[in-house]
Amino acid sequence: MEIILDVTDLHIEFHDHELPETVVEDFDLMLGKGEIVGIVGESGSGKSMSALAIAGLLNRHSMEKTGKIMFNGDNLLTCNRNKLRTYQGDEISIIFQEPMTSLNPVKKIGWQVEEPLFIHHPEISKTDRKKRAIAMLESVGLENASEVYNMYPHELSGGMRQRVMIAAAMIGNPQILIADEPTTALDVTVQAQIVELLKKLNREMGTSIIFISHDLSLVRQLCQRVIVMQKGVIVETGNTENVFRNPRDPYTKKLIAAIPKIDLGD
Repeated sequence: MEIILDVTDLHIEFHDHELPETVVEDFDLMLGKGEIVGIVGESGSGKSMSALAIAGLLNRHSMEKTGKIMFNGDNLLTCNRNKLRTYQGDEISIIFQEPMTSLNPVKKIGWQVEEPLFIHHPEISKTDRKKRAIAMLESVGLENASEVYNMYPHELSGGMRQRVMIAAAMIGNPQILIADEPTTALDVTVQAQIVELLKKLNREMGTSIIFISHDLSLVRQLCQRVIVMQKGVIVETGNTENVFRNPRDPYTKKLIAAIPKIDLGD
């Protein structure tokens, strides 16, 4: 399998207080082309911090980042900002858990889906950008995409807004999509639809996906490999089914034991 992302010894430390606080320590990840990898753990485990570092979105002055995040021959931790910006939103895209706070409330949906093309591909005409945006909205399962294109975020349901975020993230056909808790604010039925949509995009577009979640049942449905994090450290990693069937670390065992089980009665 072709490796498109290689993260080694990622260490993230905050210096906001008198004593430094380590939030991620010795994080490693090799992501293959077309692979879906899940990162799971409770709140504060470091999973989202690791994802934000990969996306180049951790730029606070009061922090230290060391290690390597290798992509296209560049270390994303040390390459210059101009180079990093050529990747952000184009080769590496990210979607967040609450689309209402990620989408601009005063901009129409079409503008927001087209924005990555406007930034990274100015050679594409306005007409072609609109065509691509509507086609992308259709591909993520939004009916009446031409109407949605002219709507505002508040006019859409939570599930529709999340599909818009996915469309905006995927319009540039990125190599890597980071999905950071993309289903948390959605009901169970819509969660399942979003998972199926990510599977479809992975299958049809060949996009590699890093899926961040505290919901192990969703990770099991979607991911080929899983990384389990606790207090900033990887405690277990491996093939998803192998980890679920034969967890080695006590923390992984507790997470799996906490998955709700449906009692159908007699």
